[in-house]
Amino acid sequence: MKKQKNIEKSGKTFQGKVLSTKNTKTAVIISNFRRPHSLYKKIVKHRKKYYAHNELGAQVGDIVSIKETRPLSRLKHFIVISIDRHHDPA
Repeated sequence: MKKQKNIEKSGKTFQGKVLSTKNTKTAVIISNFRRPHSLYKKIVKHRKKYYAHNELGAQVGDIVSIKETRPLSRLKHFIVISIDRHHDPA
């Protein structure tokens, strides 16, 4: 398991699956979460895409942890801090 060095302690942390690594040093991560509906209070599934700076070399299908950081570009506000599980193409 690879980890990023010199990470600030503040900011949100998420875990998600890598969808794409086509951009240079950028990974697109999808995070699935459940939240109650604002009016009806039923638990509903949501998902959100995050663009993260990828210096650890995460590949498509890996489960990674990302952390909020200063804006790195127009879309990138997160950095990959660790690769939790590698994708095993079987």
